[in-house]
Amino acid sequence: MDGELRRIRGIANYQFGKGCGAALFPDGVTITHSKNTGRIRHIYLGDALLASLRPTDCLFTLTIAGAERLVSEVDAPGFTVMVMGEVAEFIARGRNVFAKHVLDAGDLIRPGDEVVVLDPDRGVLAVGRALLNREEMSAFNVGVAVRVRRGRLRDR
Repeated sequence: MDGELRRIRGIANYQFGKGCGAALFPDGVTITHSKNTGRIRHIYLGDALLASLRPTDCLFTLTIAGAERLVSEVDAPGFTVMVMGEVAEFIARGRNVFAKHVLDAGDLIRPGDEVVVLDPDRGVLAVGRALLNREEMSAFNVGVAVRVRRGRLRDR
């Protein structure tokens, strides 16, 4: 287990930034494996699913619980996109984030990155995949900036 914990923390540090591995995966997480391949598949803390490891690129997809852990533990997360308060409820219901609604985004976000969508009060609204980088999110007035996979209110 110690080697697997080091491995998933290393992947999280690579994907989200230094220190994110320990913040997302504390001691005591449970790791499940694929029945067919034996590879790491899901990471739980208690009964809460924190993240799943994609077999195609060996990077994590976050759940709302995992995103909340990361945002609360990391001081200056570079993997977040902040949106206007007016659209917060729509995004929490699983709607995509449009570029014109983005207030701020992490410096190092690239298209295809896993991101956490926040409201202006730093509350987690959703998790998804960035389709634009920070500069494009700020400059564009049309188009989808983040394709939301899980919304806070949709998963209930």
